[in-house]
Order: sequence, then structure tokens, then C-alpha cells
Amino acid sequence: MSIGLLGTKIGMTQIFDNKGVAIPVTVLKLGPCMITQLKDHTSDGYTAVQIGYSQITEKLLTKAQLGHLNKAGAPPLKYLCEYRVNSINNFNLGQIITVDQLKIGDLINVSGNCIGKGFTGYQKRHNFSRGPMSHGSKNHRQPGSIGAGTSPGRVFPGKNMAGRMGGQKVSIKNLQVIDIHKEEHVVILKGSIPGKPGSIISINKK
Repeated sequence: MSIGLLGTKIGMTQIFDNKGVAIPVTVLKLGPCMITQLKDHTSDGYTAVQIGYSQITEKLLTKAQLGHLNKAGAPPLKYLCEYRVNSINNFNLGQIITVDQLKIGDLINVSGNCIGKGFTGYQKRHNFSRGPMSHGSKNHRQPGSIGAGTSPGRVFPGKNMAGRMGGQKVSIKNLQVIDIHKEEHVVILKGSIPGKPGSIISINKK
């Protein structure tokens, strides 16, 4: 099982295939990432590989974070991510992981934080239907009844109401790799992925 990669979403565009059909694609810059920690059953109770991405200055990290990275001989890295693996025999501390493990046509899973919409209402958040828009109506975008009165006499938890929308971790599976530019560490995927341009994403192969 190969581990995943951390990267940055560059943006969306479209390309055309041999038949002239437009394909919506997302451009990602993945890696290079460095292995910063190896976990096994003896020390941690499970096997996993931790990788780091995006080098920054030492001033932006705490002494504990710098000490953790120094054990692997890694430079100051801003983002760390852990991937479960069946065995860590094929990995070494300080090993560089790049897009070389990907091939055109592979199906990968992408995870990232979706765009936050802030506090939104019923129509936008839960696709409620609106009230009459005619003159005299006082219920255009209001929720209406939210529960019975005497019985049960309360509103059940989880009721669809207005609130914060977006800004959550979202995973999209089985996105096809359309093209790879290994020199620039750029991968082009078919379809859209969560987040806005510049956001951090995590991928792993199926």
C-alpha cells in the first residue's frame, strides 16, 4: 500500500480530449513531501507513516515541533499528515515522496476543507422551499413550524435550521489522474475537489 501526498490546490480549468470533448479538471501541486516519523505496533500500537509538507522558517514553529522534526533530520515543515500502512519496511526517515508514485489513469481519493459559507439560512443550507412572495405574505424565507406543541413539547436535536455552513473536511473518491508534470510536481485531476485555490489537500491512492 502506497502512502499519500500533501499538496496545494492551484485552481480549475478545462482541457479537450481527442474527440473535442471539454473535460473539467483541477490542477494540484503535490509534494515533495518528507517522511518525518514511522510508527509501529511495538511503540505506538499501530503502523503508520507521517509526512511533512511546505518548508517555513523556524520562527513559526515551537521548540517541541522543531525537536520532533530534528529527529528525522527534516527542515521546518508547516503541515504534517499521517497515513496508516500495513508495513513500514519500505519506508525510511527523511525519505522524499513525490508524484513519481502516481500514473496517468490512476484513481485517487482527495480530502480537504470545503469553502466556508458562514452563517446561512434555511433555503441555502437545507434547500427549504420559500413562502409566497405576494403582497401581504409575511413568510418569505422563514422556517415555519419547527415542531408540535403539547407533544413532545420540544424540538428534537438535529433539526434542520439556519447555522454555519461549509468549512468542514470533505473527501471525494475515485478522481482520475488526467496528466502529470513530474518536474513541476503538478497533477491534473478530472473533476472538482474541495477548497478554494491555495488550500491544502491530502490525497491517497485506492
